[in-house]
Amino acid sequence: MSLPFDAADLAAVWLTLKLAALTTALLLLVGTPLAWWLAHTRSRLKGPISALVALPLVLPPTVIGFYLLVAMGPSGPIGALTEQLGLGTLAFSFSGLVIGSVCYSMPFVVQPIQNAFEAIGKRPLEVAATLGASPLDRFFTVALPLARPGIITASVLGFAHTLGEFGVVLMIGGNIPERTRVVSVQIFNHVEAMDYASAHWLAGGVLVCSFLILLLLNRRGQLRVMPGGQP
Repeated sequence: MSLPFDAADLAAVWLTLKLAALTTALLLLVGTPLAWWLAHTRSRLKGPISALVALPLVLPPTVIGFYLLVAMGPSGPIGALTEQLGLGTLAFSFSGLVIGSVCYSMPFVVQPIQNAFEAIGKRPLEVAATLGASPLDRFFTVALPLARPGIITASVLGFAHTLGEFGVVLMIGGNIPERTRVVSVQIFNHVEAMDYASAHWLAGGVLVCSFLILLLLNRRGQLRVMPGGQP
């Protein structure tokens, strides 16, 4: 009995999992302090920055991918900088996919964590301050533990959202085997070749995986803070 996945399918699955894991880790590193700032700042920049973070929720993925491709190309500011540093251009590379995925999945990580920070309120932080805790101590020992449900939700949503990316990764990375060909692009290849059986196996695997992840979160009571502020 032949396996439902060939070598190209398995390579796409592995690349997708690696991309999702790295993207989620970077989003947590960048998104957590950004969410903290958005939850507590009174700066006039909060509105524009919040809108910028939320743009991927309303913009077509191809629009985001196109402008990132232009920026990372030889004539773009990012591409020119990386070429001067001897790194070449990031377009059509795995590094470019990571950058695109971070930008595209940003609201799915930042907004749940921001909502979780806002739900904590000021009282626990004020109590910690009266006990002599520094701002950094209050963040790590009070805010982060209390915001754990939102952080878990953000992590899983960011990972699951990256698994299904298509427009952004296709625009930035193209369709290079074992370098930029992720599962969504491989599904598209199977459909173009009229190989619906292989497309069903891959698409069904992504569907089941995403459903089980969200079902587990829902049963654990973690799926409470969604992008856009919806409970």
